[in-house]
Amino acid sequence: MTHTQPGSMTAMSREMQECVNACMSCHTVCEEAMSSCLQMGGQAQMQIMRALMDCSEMTRMCADMMMRRSPLSAEMCAMCAKACDMCAEACMSLPDDQTMTRCAEACRRCAEMCRKMAGTRM
Repeated sequence: MTHTQPGSMTAMSREMQECVNACMSCHTVCEEAMSSCLQMGGQAQMQIMRALMDCSEMTRMCADMMMRRSPLSAEMCAMCAKACDMCAEACMSLPDDQTMTRCAEACRRCAEMCRKMAGTRM
């Protein structure tokens, strides 16, 4: 027999689930891009690494907060969108690198989804 606890979580909306998926996908691609950046070395990559690290952490945390229905999710989504935009821009400074291009695309998609979630009540 199942009991519904007071304050139990409602099912995640399709939009929120898509945003969580976009965040987790972006997190994974950022981690892969960091590995690629480390192999390249050089001062320019350090700038990109900072953006990748920020984005990787923000997307993971944002997904976690949405999954636990944190009251801070909307604000976190807005911050995450900003981190993703910055990371996409940094990755595009290496337009000939396939890993960086893929990362920029994942970041843009995640930023778009997060902006939508930031504008909706969670």
